[in-house]
Amino acid sequence: MSSYGFATKAIHAGQEPDSATGAIIIPIYATSTFVQERPGVHKGYEYSRSGNPTRSALESCIAQLEEGVAGFAFASGLAAESVIIDTLPKGSHIIATDDLYGGTFRLFDKVKRELQDLEITYVDMTDESAVVRAIRSNTRLIWVETPTNPLLKIIDLEKIAAIATEHRLISVCDNTFASTYLQRPLTLGFDLVVHSATKYLNGHSDIVAGLIVARQDDAVTQRIRFLQNAIGSVLSPFDSFLLLRGLKTLTVRMEAHCANALAIALHLEAHSKVRQVLYPGLPASPYHGVATRQMKGYGGMVSFYLHGGAEETQRFLREIRLFALAESLGGVESLIEVPALMTHASIPAEIREQLGISDTLIRLSVGIEELDDLLHDLDQALAKLN
Repeated sequence: MSSYGFATKAIHAGQEPDSATGAIIIPIYATSTFVQERPGVHKGYEYSRSGNPTRSALESCIAQLEEGVAGFAFASGLAAESVIIDTLPKGSHIIATDDLYGGTFRLFDKVKRELQDLEITYVDMTDESAVVRAIRSNTRLIWVETPTNPLLKIIDLEKIAAIATEHRLISVCDNTFASTYLQRPLTLGFDLVVHSATKYLNGHSDIVAGLIVARQDDAVTQRIRFLQNAIGSVLSPFDSFLLLRGLKTLTVRMEAHCANALAIALHLEAHSKVRQVLYPGLPASPYHGVATRQMKGYGGMVSFYLHGGAEETQRFLREIRLFALAESLGGVESLIEVPALMTHASIPAEIREQLGISDTLIRLSVGIEELDDLLHDLDQALAKLN
């Protein structure tokens, strides 16, 4: 379906009408095993850990949306990330974005570092020269998030991909915050894209899922395919079905997320009780230029600091009504959280302080509710502050 537009592919890619019944929606193949005509002769499926028609449709769809050659669906974003790291030999060195999702940091620092004898260097990748300086003889992989979580820094993907190619390193981009609608790193030279599909790709806060898409069918991709089956942390048929459903509305949802988020960022930027707003769509953002160049929109995430300290932040959160105080992001409903106390609590306090992830940083996942209702909720809570 390469000749079709994104919205068309999101609805149709990998999803031919069911051959048995003509059903327009891919069925949930709730089966653990498949009958074989004779030993080793079957219709493409033998055991659902190894392959399932519902999951296969999802994997085909996301591969086409990201413009890659192969997709892989997992039981969570962290399960997908874990498999990527498992492709590396022991003693490997990884260069990772310094502003990183707390769960990814925990996986790297508290699990993989010890089990695989890994070395990890965290770098501000908005400075490409810092990435080059961090490369060692045992460096094997560069791990990028953009927009970063939760400071919303934008990393120039073309430049990082070029560095990785020059030094023969695997390049991985966590595309969760942007979604495949706003940004396609494989087309900019990256080897692998990973998503917490729990977030924007599904969009309805009712599953946990992870996805990997590969740019080419090389040795790393073949290893991921092997590990997906060998480890078995695959996405269930039911959750694959729900994620396919979510992808069908990704285009219209992301347009609404972006429109609401930009309006809210501009509103907060002008508010007397807000000290700083972090959003790449703001003309004053240092990342506005690169975001405009490599993204189709600026995303649905907004972070900001209030004037004052932790007490003002807590008072503001107590007064908020429509924004739900909860972790995660990317659903149709708006969420609010304090990363230092919630999603990024696993990162050591001294590192959070260096990065600017203080107890006063607030992160919004802006939903697709009526904009006026969201603005009113923020304003009434801000009005309660001194």
